[in-house]
This record gives sequence, structure tokens and C-alpha cells, in this order.
Amino acid sequence: MKIKTKLNLGVGLLFLMILILALVSSFYIFSIKKDTENILKANYNTLEYSRNMLLSLDEINADEEKALTTFEINLTHQLSNITETGEDRATHNLQNSYRLLKKNKTDELAKNQIRKEIFEIMKLNMNAIKKKSDIANKTAETGNLWIAITGTLCFLIAFNLLVNLPNNIANPLRELTESIQEIASGNYSERVHFMDHNEFGDLAKSFNTMAEKLQEYNNSNLYKLSFEKKRLETLINNMHDPIIGLDNKGVILFVNDEALKIIGMKSEEVVGQLAETLTLTNDLMKSLMKKECENENQKSLPMKIFADGKESYFEKEIVNITIKPTGEDQTINIGDVIILRNITIFKELDFAKTNFIATVSHELKTPISSIKLSLQLLENDQTGLINEEQKQLIDSIKEDSQRLLKITGELLELSQLETGKIQLNIDISNPYEMVHYATEAVKVQAEQKHIELVVETEENLPNIKADNEKTAWVLINFLTNAITYSSENSKIIVKLNSENNKVVFKVIDTGKGIDNQYKAKVFDKYFQIPGSHKSGTGLGLAISKEFIEAQNGKIGMESELGLGSTFYFKLNAV
Repeated sequence: MKIKTKLNLGVGLLFLMILILALVSSFYIFSIKKDTENILKANYNTLEYSRNMLLSLDEINADEEKALTTFEINLTHQLSNITETGEDRATHNLQNSYRLLKKNKTDELAKNQIRKEIFEIMKLNMNAIKKKSDIANKTAETGNLWIAITGTLCFLIAFNLLVNLPNNIANPLRELTESIQEIASGNYSERVHFMDHNEFGDLAKSFNTMAEKLQEYNNSNLYKLSFEKKRLETLINNMHDPIIGLDNKGVILFVNDEALKIIGMKSEEVVGQLAETLTLTNDLMKSLMKKECENENQKSLPMKIFADGKESYFEKEIVNITIKPTGEDQTINIGDVIILRNITIFKELDFAKTNFIATVSHELKTPISSIKLSLQLLENDQTGLINEEQKQLIDSIKEDSQRLLKITGELLELSQLETGKIQLNIDISNPYEMVHYATEAVKVQAEQKHIELVVETEENLPNIKADNEKTAWVLINFLTNAITYSSENSKIIVKLNSENNKVVFKVIDTGKGIDNQYKAKVFDKYFQIPGSHKSGTGLGLAISKEFIEAQNGKIGMESELGLGSTFYFKLNAV
């Protein structure tokens, strides 16, 4: 039982008994008071009236009128204060005798009779006073008995609390004090053993956990800990990537030399300081401490920092550190480590690759165009007749050259996007015209597979702010992919609607859909879903994403395996 519960029960019971004692005392005091009031009201007043009547009877000869008036007043009071047995008869006899006296005021016999009847009334009330006094005494004795019984119970409860309660509290405290003294003297194996299910049991558990941790710390090799700390500091300082460590309150615990170089501060200016304080004066620290809101489909962009005498690129990674303290079940957060991985060399290689692709793509466009021109000349009847086999070869070469031209065009678009040289011609565009243009562009391709193109649009849609050519290119790319991956005699739906001041373009197919494991990679460069037709470069959706996001739009997809796919993009309405 909890100590608090014990105290509540003990004190509550004592309070209840004191309340009962107070009620019993009040009851019997009230009873005695009532009996005393009966004596005063009923009997003492009658004696007072009788005394006044005797005095007025003696004064009849001296002042007859005044004496008779006083007698009548007291007789009237007595008639209204008859309380005892026989008092009624004696009072009425007194009234009759007074009438006789009033007729003959010198009648001594009547006066004697009146005195006799007054004395009888006084005797009755004196006997009643004695009787009621005995009742009051008996009530007082009964009250004393019950008060004594209740007081004794209160005393026993209070004595039990006095004897047991201090021991229940003092004994565990004394044992805990002795254990603390043992711990203070270096005996870390000391434990307390009262494990009751109360506050002292919780205290004992916490104390034993503390003692266990102290024993673990005492048994550890402090020199080894110090050596390991120095080795860890040296290891961190010799890493080529900038590293900053923070505790769970945001205080910087350590920072290596590479990090100090890029933030342009000294170690003593950083270590021990709140990171939030440093963000007020250092823009790089502000960028490092910024919480990034990333979802599974959005990757964080590299940070461009001037380091090593040139613009360098770093990829930020925040590692959350958690531990499970000894003797506890819950893991706790002890801080974060910010790591900046230097990816400058990879960025430079990526730029070199992009420039190479752009150069090669540009150089390939000329010979491919020449091949297409030569094919047109071969197909011209004026050049000469060709047989069926030659015509098949020309068609094959034309198809391959068209594919090569498309690939080089996509590579050029991608290189422009990656180098930031793409030029957007943002203007007010009509979404209905854009959908019509895109569906007309793929109409022949859809008819070859007997695919029905269904356009569903809302009425009175606003115009959009977009690059008409590049946005139409994205929509055509969506439709081309949908036709490629849809079966014959199927249906493709193009939807156009508004949503939160944006116009939404959707292309819905009934193909085989996309597995969940590939959804996050659909818009990556060069990615093609395993098992799909390898007819392209895997750049179309990546370029589409860059086009839409460059126009402050949003692009995405929804798909269920076996139920088809929905590709969409949203652009701001005018």
C-alpha cells in the first residue's frame, strides 16, 4: 500500500473519530441545556409568580388596589405556565379562593386558604425541580460515558499512528541514509532491499539504478576512456569531410578543422555555444541548421560553399544519435552529428559528362540530318526505282535515324537543363489548345494500336502561365508513354481540371501499372522499369520533371500494379 494511502486512511479515521466525539459531546451538552431550560422556564418562573402573589397578599391592607393588581397579574402568568401534574387543580383552586377574597377583602380565612394553595403549587414545582435535576445529572453521566468511550477510541487510533507511522517512514529513510553513506565511502555495491509497492519502493529502484551506474563508472578504466576520447577527437579532426556534433539541446560539442575552415570561425568561438546563437551571425551555420522538409520523392540539393579557394559542393547528412542508458528500457536522444560530404569531384565529373553529351549530341545531329535527307532522295522516284527489299531497308534506316534524332534531341535538352542554359518562354497559354495540340500529335500513333483517346475537361478553365512548347512536349511525352505501354483496343483518358488555383493535366492509361519499388525512381535520369520496352533512353520523364518544376509547377504519378497509371502535372492559373 502506498504511504500516501496509509496516511490518508489513518488521518481520515482519526478525523472521523474526532468528528464523532464532537457530535456526541454537542448532543449531550444540548440535552443538559434543554433539561436546565425546562427547569428555568417551567418551575423557576412558577416559584417567582408564587412569591410575588404571597408578597402582594401581605400588602392588601396597606395598598389594596396595587396589591390586588399585582396578584392578578402573577395569577394570570401562572395560569399560562401550568407544567406539572396536579398543578392545574391547585392553580384553579387558588383562582376560586382569590375570587372569594376579592368579594371580602378582610376575610382572613380566604387569605389563609390562598397561602395554603400557593404553598402547594410551590411544593409541586420544588419536587419537579428535584426530579428534573436528577434527569439532568443522569444525562450528564451518560454523556460523560460516551465522550469517554469516543475519546478512548480516538486516543487508541492516535497512539497507533504515533507508534507505527513514524517507523514506516523513518525505517526506510534510515536504511536509505545508511546506503547513501556506504556509496559516499566508495562501496558502490551497496543496494537497498525494501521493494514494497509504494513510494519507497520506487525510491529504492531509482537508488539501485544509480548505484549500478556508479559502480559501472567506477569499474571503468578512466585512463582508457580519456585515451579513447583523444583518439576519437584526432580521428574526427583528420577526416576530410566537415563534421559538427551537437547535444540534444543544440549546444555544439565538437567541430573538426575542415568544418572550421568553411564556416570561418575558431574552435573556441564555436564549441560550447548554442547553434541557434551562431546562426544569427553566420549564414553558413544558418543553412546547416535549417531543417529540410524532404519527402521520399524529393532529394535534397547539394550545398554550394566556397572552400579550398574555389566553389565546392557538399551534401549534408544529419545523423541522429540515440543510446539506451544502463538499467533502463527506453532509448534517449543525445544529439546529432552534421556531416558535409565533399562531392565537388563528382559534380565536376558530372559537368564534364554533361558537356561531353551536349557536344556529341550536337555533332550527331548533322550526320543524322544528312542521313534523313539521303533517305528522302532514295525514296524519290526521280533518283531511280527500288525493289521491295531495298524499300524495307530504307524504312528500317529511316526508323533508326528517327530514333537517333529523338535520342540526341533528348540528350541536348538534358544537357541544357543540367547546365542551366535552358530558356523558358513563359506566356499566357490556353490549356484547351495545349491538350488539343498534344492529342493531335499522337493521334496516328494511337490509331495504329486501335487505342481510343478520350478527353475530359472542365468548362471555363482559366489560362495558365507556362512555356507553351515545353509544356506541350511534356504532355506529348506522357501520351506517347501511355500508348507504348497500353494494350491494343484500350482507352487512354486525358483529364483537364482546376484545383486550388492550379490547372491539372492528367493522362490515365489502363496498362500493367508500376510496382511500388520503382515509383520513387520513375523521374530519375536514364531509369527504365525492368521488363519494359527498351525503346527510349529513360530521359523523357526526367526532362519532363525539369520542365514542369522550372515553371514552378508540380509533377507526379499514381499507379497500382495491374490497374494502370496516372501521370499528372499542375501549373499555376493566371
